[in-house]
Amino acid sequence: MWRSDDGPILFRNTMRITDGHLEEFRDAVRRAVEFVEAHGPQLMVDVFVDEERMVAHSYQLYRDSDAIREHWQLSDPYIRGVMEHCAVESFEVHGDPDDDIRAGLRPMAEGGVPLTITGRTVGFARFV
Repeated sequence: MWRSDDGPILFRNTMRITDGHLEEFRDAVRRAVEFVEAHGPQLMVDVFVDEERMVAHSYQLYRDSDAIREHWQLSDPYIRGVMEHCAVESFEVHGDPDDDIRAGLRPMAEGGVPLTITGRTVGFARFV
C-alpha cells in the first residue's frame, strides 16, 4: 500500500541520442543507473535504447514527491553525464507530484521540452 498523499509517481523520459555518441550514452546511463540502484530512492529504473532511431526511453518509479527531491539532490552529476550525449525529446509524469516538483519540472517545459503530467486514477504494485 502507498503511504504518501502524492505517490506513486512514474517518470517516462524520451531522449534523442547524439549522433556518434551511442556507446558514450550507454556508458553514462549505465553509471547513472548503477549509482541510483546503490544510493537512490527509486523503486524501479529501466532504460530502453532504440539503436535504429537513436532514441532512449527511461522509466523511473518513485514512491512520492519526497523521493523525487532526494533523487534530484543525489544524482545531479550523473544526470549531467548522461545529458552530454543526448537531448530530452519529451518528458511524461504519471501521478500527482506536489507543487515543488511541478515547479522543478517547469524550466524543462519552458526550454521547449514537451512535458505532460497525467494524474493517477487507481492502481497497485507488487514487488518481489
